[in-house]
Amino acid sequence: MDGIRQHFGIHDEALALRSKRNDILASNIANSATPHFKARDIDFEATLAKAMPSGPLATTNERHVAQPVNMRADRLQYRDPVNPSLDGNTVELAVEQMQFSENVVRYQTSLTFMNRKVSGLLSAIKGE
Repeated sequence: MDGIRQHFGIHDEALALRSKRNDILASNIANSATPHFKARDIDFEATLAKAMPSGPLATTNERHVAQPVNMRADRLQYRDPVNPSLDGNTVELAVEQMQFSENVVRYQTSLTFMNRKVSGLLSAIKGE
């Protein structure tokens, strides 16, 4: 199991974090007309950096379990709107749509990379 984790590197954590971010951004978009709704997001790079072996809880032995990504709700941050609405809603639809689209593209890129890694493993197993 550890060999598989080493083979995939940080990409499995990145996929889980990108999926969580998609949910958050989709919620922002869905609530763009809800009075007093506050747009939220996560700091993807900072959260992923904490999951990397070189992070604050680095492992000292290859048999130690690496620190997993912790995606608790208290890690959510609120966006500061450029143009706040009169009803207190901080969702700026264009910003949220752009962030969502970029996150989806990056998710698909990570997924493609993981699929290629799996294909390489299957080829190695089959002896091709």
